[in-house]
Amino acid sequence: MKLYQAPASPYARKVIMCAHELDLLSKIELKLTSPQSEETYGKINPIHRIPALELDDGLVLFDSRVICEYLDSIGGNKLFPASGLGRFRVLKLQAMGDGLCDAAVPRRQETLRAPERQSKEFLASRERMIRQICDAWEGTVEQLQGVNIGTLAVAAALGYLDFRFPGDEWRKGRPKLAKWHEEFAKRPAYQATIPA
Repeated sequence: MKLYQAPASPYARKVIMCAHELDLLSKIELKLTSPQSEETYGKINPIHRIPALELDDGLVLFDSRVICEYLDSIGGNKLFPASGLGRFRVLKLQAMGDGLCDAAVPRRQETLRAPERQSKEFLASRERMIRQICDAWEGTVEQLQGVNIGTLAVAAALGYLDFRFPGDEWRKGRPKLAKWHEEFAKRPAYQATIPA
């Protein structure tokens, strides 16, 4: 299998952490790619988002959620509860982790524009979304139990904030979330995927 990824992508990081936790990393060739600079990537993934997983038979899966669920299906079904309310709690956490990234990644892209071209309203709305998601996690930190696709998504999202927005101080006023992240960050899968 080939995983088209970029180390700074929190979505790719979630997938790689998932593969690490499932002991599948040795079966995946990591291919460094950029959807912006490579014309050929559109032929691999027509939606031009990172990551994409090319299976040995040529089938290409994209969207980190789809890729993680596929990896879990071949890795022993350890990260996605099979059914019931537990499954939906974990899927909700994943959606929130991805939602934070859906706010933070475009925020980062906006900050790369010339200052006079940046939209203050856009940046403020993304910052508000990030704060609200972190506040929600602080208030429900007891739901961040174990290692599953939800906790991996939350960890990848918070790691992205640390990487791209260290001045945000998301830990300030959120001691329970900060403590959870500090403990989760000790996992080998987290440590092995910290972007440089």
